[in-house]
Amino acid sequence: MAATVHGFQTQVTKLLDLLANSLYSNKEVFLRELISNASDAIDKLHFMSLTNQDLIKDDPNFKIQIRADKDSKTLTISDNGIGMTLDEANSHLGTIAESGTEAFMKNLTGDAKRDSQLIGQFGVGFYSSFIVADKVTVVSRSVNAAENEGVRWESDGNGTFTSENISVPFRGTQIILHLKDSETEFLDTWKLRDCITKYSDHISTPVELYEEKYEPKAEGEESKDTEKKFEYTQVNNAKALWTRTAKDIKEEEYNEFYKHISHDYQDPMTYAHNKVEGDLEYTSLLYIPKKAPWDLYNRTNEHGLKLYVQRVFIMDKAEAFLPNYMRFVKGLVDTNALPLNVSRELLQETAVTRKLKKALTKRVLSMLDKLSKDNDKYNEFYAQFGNVLKEGPVEDYDNKDAVLKLLRFASTNSDDATAKVSFDDYISRMKEGQDKIYYLTAESYEAAKNSPYLETLKNKGIEVLLMWERIDEWLMGNITEYSGKEFVPANSQDLKLGSLADEEEKKQQESAATEHKDLIERFKTSLGDKVKDVVVSTRLIDSPSCVISDANRMMTLQMRRILEASGQSMPEEKYTLEINPSHKLVQKANAETDDARFAKWAQLILDQALLSDQGALKDPSSFVKSMNELLLG
Repeated sequence: MAATVHGFQTQVTKLLDLLANSLYSNKEVFLRELISNASDAIDKLHFMSLTNQDLIKDDPNFKIQIRADKDSKTLTISDNGIGMTLDEANSHLGTIAESGTEAFMKNLTGDAKRDSQLIGQFGVGFYSSFIVADKVTVVSRSVNAAENEGVRWESDGNGTFTSENISVPFRGTQIILHLKDSETEFLDTWKLRDCITKYSDHISTPVELYEEKYEPKAEGEESKDTEKKFEYTQVNNAKALWTRTAKDIKEEEYNEFYKHISHDYQDPMTYAHNKVEGDLEYTSLLYIPKKAPWDLYNRTNEHGLKLYVQRVFIMDKAEAFLPNYMRFVKGLVDTNALPLNVSRELLQETAVTRKLKKALTKRVLSMLDKLSKDNDKYNEFYAQFGNVLKEGPVEDYDNKDAVLKLLRFASTNSDDATAKVSFDDYISRMKEGQDKIYYLTAESYEAAKNSPYLETLKNKGIEVLLMWERIDEWLMGNITEYSGKEFVPANSQDLKLGSLADEEEKKQQESAATEHKDLIERFKTSLGDKVKDVVVSTRLIDSPSCVISDANRMMTLQMRRILEASGQSMPEEKYTLEINPSHKLVQKANAETDDARFAKWAQLILDQALLSDQGALKDPSSFVKSMNELLLG
């Protein structure tokens, strides 16, 4: 029966085109990727065999074998792991493994260095074969297949692949790379040995290389003293890295192990390797990446640590051991306190899991606290993961203060949009007599720093934290204080200035309300039910007006925008208009004797306030028309 021809998924075709043009700056990583995939296949079968030894009775010793054939210019990577059926080969090798292919291809730019990092994040390590090969043949037999029922998959990477059922006498997978003429260095055993020890020494499965061995001739034989022959020789250490003593492990080894478990192409930002003994014995190896994965904000995607029980791989992406806001953390936990047959469902229910989650969460917080002592590194981390960390104070009440300590924001203390001001930094600079933390949420950094709501606070030299990420509104709506200091939004009705507002100011504010009573009434009459109220502002200095929401409202402006953007219908909200009677625009409006023209001025002043606050108007055309009419006199 002839092999069936299939077309690659569109995204795979584009990817292979990039790979064929040497996208990877470091070509030898293809071997690391293929060995890593082989190791994963063996881990999965090892776990299955714990409850069904018959699965491996014909070939119980797990191994990965690598063989170069200079005559045929092929390099073969074999494993005796779980293997694939025909359908699995078509699915796994014909499409990018993850569900985010569109997002992946959207992020590819043609910048070799950047794209090579992205590829690893999307679980497409198999396709790295085409960096060095102009044809790839995969021969496999699934552990669940009938006797000798295997599959052959083959492609030259030019848009199509063929697949067919064939007789395969062994369990597992062989990947046969037909090397390009320019890549024959990977047929030299010294090069292969160097790559294996460099990238895969930590793999707990033996990695064997087919190479020359010279042995003494039998006594009495003539000619040379030695006889050349070929055999498989184990190259790697084959001892799980996390089981070794930390002081005996080099940083390079930790970094390579991180790349193995994460499929990242960069070294991690930091890591922590800990062995805990006592009532609950476990070993953890945790990593903080340098770059956020493409699906960081997709909370439904699988994430979590690798779980080992007594050094036996149990499951990948076990999410039960860390809270969701730490989903960027990579690594593993190995314990003898769980049964080998533990399931995801049972993990959620056990006291051991709860204890491990508590301990590992504390460990990650400790890692981040230590990292925060290096401002440059922490700024780099926070730019990638800060918004995810902001989920923590609400989701993880027990560690709320520890997470709040790690948050960073921009502030009026500088003209820098970098989020690098902690709450502790803010408190250390508070004015004498100040007992509140002031903040402002807006649509952008520019909107925040230029907001009229800041005028009085700036005039008094009071620092204000500036926030413009969507999650900031949700965060600040769910926390009330830090280190005993209440959070107060700069656009609230009551700024709660306390002793920061001197008696003279209070008297001036009271007299202003009385002095401009007629002006207020005129605005109220003109605007009618378009506003909830009109008052003399106590916060404006340079701006003519601003709008204030009800202090008791349950939903903030930014949250309304988020819900409206998601398609939810929200009831119309009316604002209190604050006006600055000393501003020339307000004075010009008040000087207008024609009630119809005053109405246009009043609407213009309200629209300006709404535009400044919200960044948009429901009827911008009417606003522009009225403004033009008033400008033209």
